[in-house]
Amino acid sequence: MFSRKPGDQEGADHPFACFCQKSEIEFLNNRISAGLSRRGFVAGMAASMLTLILPKLASAQTAPPPASPTRPILFTNFRLFDGKSNALRDGLFLLVDGNRIRTLAQSKPAVPDGTQVIDCGGRVLMPGLIDMHWHALIAALPVQILMTADIGYVHLAASAEAERTLMRGFTTVRDAGGPSFALKQAIDDGIISGPRIYPCGAMITTTGGHGDFRSLSDLPRAGGKISSSEQTGGSIIADNADEVRLRVREQFLQGASQIKLVGSGGVSTPRSPLDMLTFTEPQLRAAVETAADWGTYVMVHAYPPQAIQRSIAAGVSCIEHAHLMDDATASLMAKNGTWLSIQPFLSEEDSVPLSGPSRDKMLTVFAGTNNAYTLAKKHGIKTAFGSDLLFSPALTARQGTMLTHLLRWYTAAEALKMATGANGQLLALSGPRNPYPGKLGVVEEGAFADLLLVDGNPVENLALVADPAKNLLVIMKDGKIHKNVLNT
Repeated sequence: MFSRKPGDQEGADHPFACFCQKSEIEFLNNRISAGLSRRGFVAGMAASMLTLILPKLASAQTAPPPASPTRPILFTNFRLFDGKSNALRDGLFLLVDGNRIRTLAQSKPAVPDGTQVIDCGGRVLMPGLIDMHWHALIAALPVQILMTADIGYVHLAASAEAERTLMRGFTTVRDAGGPSFALKQAIDDGIISGPRIYPCGAMITTTGGHGDFRSLSDLPRAGGKISSSEQTGGSIIADNADEVRLRVREQFLQGASQIKLVGSGGVSTPRSPLDMLTFTEPQLRAAVETAADWGTYVMVHAYPPQAIQRSIAAGVSCIEHAHLMDDATASLMAKNGTWLSIQPFLSEEDSVPLSGPSRDKMLTVFAGTNNAYTLAKKHGIKTAFGSDLLFSPALTARQGTMLTHLLRWYTAAEALKMATGANGQLLALSGPRNPYPGKLGVVEEGAFADLLLVDGNPVENLALVADPAKNLLVIMKDGKIHKNVLNT
């Protein structure tokens, strides 16, 4: 169903970062299909709203979302990292009115009576962080719970993790495959707290490709019959250009802001080796053309050079992963202006435990991380940051730590720009399908008021973002203050 799955069971292959294990994933798809299908929308929303009245549940949110501000908010006495420049700026005043930054100026702006003033005490004010490869629905639930829990608990857990994601300073995520539409709506409607979500909907794959979670008993496929594992909206199969167009349109009908296709195998996907290719170039182009008809773009999961090159030839705008790319492929990406959305996996600390062939494939991918980032820098590829952490609360808590891994190749300022301004540029490719039309990832007049106040200087010490509970003193999203401990 999803592009990754954890596992803590002895002797089992446990997936990570788009690594999938057939038997358990199949079970999960069947288990939660009712709750995540259109039929389960009302039940899912009811479960999400229960987070406001069931505080004793382990997965409940800690507090109701803040109300929309009734007065402007003026930030003073701060040093600014704006998401675009390497250096900090001093001596500025920032006025938030509604959900936008109205004024950013050297002199104090005229403000109406009753304006809330936040004296930042000389600390660093910066844009909210953006994660370009996240799976919001089941990010922190261990597989054993997912296999046995009531569907209401799954929704509660998703809402709780959404709040924790926001409290880590990630005010926006791009959901890279999964039925996150209801969760997004609950957040946008102010029912629960969480980041902005740019949903892909189901990731689209081919028979036998990564994301094909059917059991052998489901074969052969009969006509256009949809398997139970596809009905969840986690992944869907298309084996010709017309089916690709259909599946793409179905995701847009549900509210997708961009489309995800699978272009190669996955680490733990049964019968799907890393070097296998899925869609032909014309099939990929069918998705690109259909997405363009809707005014947005296609992202493709791809590890080996051939899959990346085929995607580029078809006009794909963004490649996910690409850990196994070579120099020629990197050069081609740079020449065509293709985005690279890659995750800085360094060691098995970045993964749930794996064994057998799953672990072998994981190590192959992880071994390619340094080369991929080195090539990206060499050729000047437009590069986005994403973490791709799933199915483990211990791993999702490391979201900020994953950002610090970029120090292997970038300065702290470069890493921060990637996770803010650069990621915001990639999100903007969704054009008229953008669920949040406006500037994200930057601090400038007219941009959305998604802001963090850091106790320290992250441009000099990026490790500050790895401990958000201690170091993020103010968290604002959409002009609403979700955390303010300046006076505590």
